[in-house]
Amino acid sequence: MKLLDGSILDNALRAVSDVLKHDGAAPEEVVICGGAALLSLGVISRRTKDVDVLAGVDRIKGLVDPRPFSAALERAVNEVARALGLPPNWFNAGPADQVMAGLPDGFLTRLQRRDFGSHLTVYVPDRFDLIHLKLFAGVDQGPGRHWSDLKALNPTADELLAAARWVMGQDAGDVFPRVLRDALNQHGHGHIADQL
Repeated sequence: MKLLDGSILDNALRAVSDVLKHDGAAPEEVVICGGAALLSLGVISRRTKDVDVLAGVDRIKGLVDPRPFSAALERAVNEVARALGLPPNWFNAGPADQVMAGLPDGFLTRLQRRDFGSHLTVYVPDRFDLIHLKLFAGVDQGPGRHWSDLKALNPTADELLAAARWVMGQDAGDVFPRVLRDALNQHGHGHIADQL
């Protein structure tokens, strides 16, 4: 499986824009998160397996569920996958449920716009919001790349506390607060866990 580095990511997204334009399709706007967002911001240099589409962007409604992708976007993504040797799911809406579950206050106002040609605009969450999302992913999915990514984001104590408080509200289960505190303790953030 071909992994995406910063250069391949940029080329792939530009190629999607080119296919959309060539096909006479409407321009597309999406919000991405995960490793692709961190690569786009230059926070990490590791490769990522995919582009996680968090939301679509509607000029009137704001953030919307990107599922299903428009037929034109789906076709463009598939064509680029074939042309560049990327896996079929290299561009997916895996984390889209998070929009319905809730995002940090002010998320929409902090998005950073990146144009990849005339037909694809990608919005990347601000570092502050990525700290929230990566902490949640790390707690939810356990040790691994999410904790490494969180470390690369280098959150301050205040940022990590804000993120932990937000993460606490993402799961109403009785066990989740303990899981969050345990994860923070295991990763050297006991001082944050003690404030929850």
